Amino acid sequence: MSFAEPWWLALLSLPLLAVLRALPRAARRLGAGAVGVASLESFRGAPVGARVRAARLLPALSALACVALIVALARPQAGFEVTERVTEGIAIAMVVDVSSSMSALDLGGEDGADRNRLEVVKDTFRDFIAGEGDRLPGRASDLVSLVTFGRYADTLTPLTLDHESLLQLSASLRPVHLPEEDGTAIGDAILSGLDSLAGGEHASSVVILLTDGSHNAGTVEPMVAAEAARALGVRIYAIGAGSQGRVAMPVSPGSSETRMVQVFIDEFTLTRVAEATGGRYYRATDAEGLLAVYEEIDQLEKGRNVARHYQRRVDFYPWFLALAMILVLLRAGLDATALRVAP
Repeated sequence: MSFAEPWWLALLSLPLLAVLRALPRAARRLGAGAVGVASLESFRGAPVGARVRAARLLPALSALACVALIVALARPQAGFEVTERVTEGIAIAMVVDVSSSMSALDLGGEDGADRNRLEVVKDTFRDFIAGEGDRLPGRASDLVSLVTFGRYADTLTPLTLDHESLLQLSASLRPVHLPEEDGTAIGDAILSGLDSLAGGEHASSVVILLTDGSHNAGTVEPMVAAEAARALGVRIYAIGAGSQGRVAMPVSPGSSETRMVQVFIDEFTLTRVAEATGGRYYRATDAEGLLAVYEEIDQLEKGRNVARHYQRRVDFYPWFLALAMILVLLRAGLDATALRVAP
């Protein structure tokens, strides 16, 4: 134990002096309250009562109260050293294509032939964020934002550690079906992802761009957006999801009837966008391939472990202050009741 203000301890000699002076006064006070007699010979050797003995100790209670108060003023403290390892996460902007082509039925594989591309993407995104067995540990310490895009880019949630709410929101995503909303604005989507990463200090910031098409909408060219990301020190990992060529797609949302549609993934542009920022382009043609892409990104983008050493000190002066108050109240109570001395 140590004291934050030890100079107060120099006053500890005062209670002792006060006790030495108070004891004779207490004895005289007790004597002054005795019954007068002609001679004390008949009382010599008579036993002294317990109340008389206790009354002589009252000054000691006051002294102990003063000692406790002085110790409280010196602020006794106990301290211990703590070593803490803190994981410093990264910031991830997940930018997902929700154009009508994401309703194609070619990414689920044989076991998920009735699941469209976006449903597979949502499942693997959950595995990446929340964890999936031994393959993906999850990104518990990372801030994650979610941006969707078709003809227009929308930031659905800013950076957050509330991953459960984020995943609930992502689970509700559906491919657009209105012609005026359909398209693939890759450049605008990247800028929206960069905007969602702004306003904080992170170990690193990345954009994971997932699309199944080529840039054909919006006002910003993909390479212009990539240059902005490079200037900000943000890496882009681009993922091309799905097959090239003709794929099966529902005739209308929720319909079991399908039609064959020609699709094209602009891998050349996606590769240039990713490499311009120090990132990489990946191709995933099924759910297993998409999960493998997330595994590799998970290994590439790790947060930093920071060891912090600090001392924590706990003040104990309230206990000594409470003790002093109890002793003062006890002395006052005994003086007024059980050990009261008649004048």
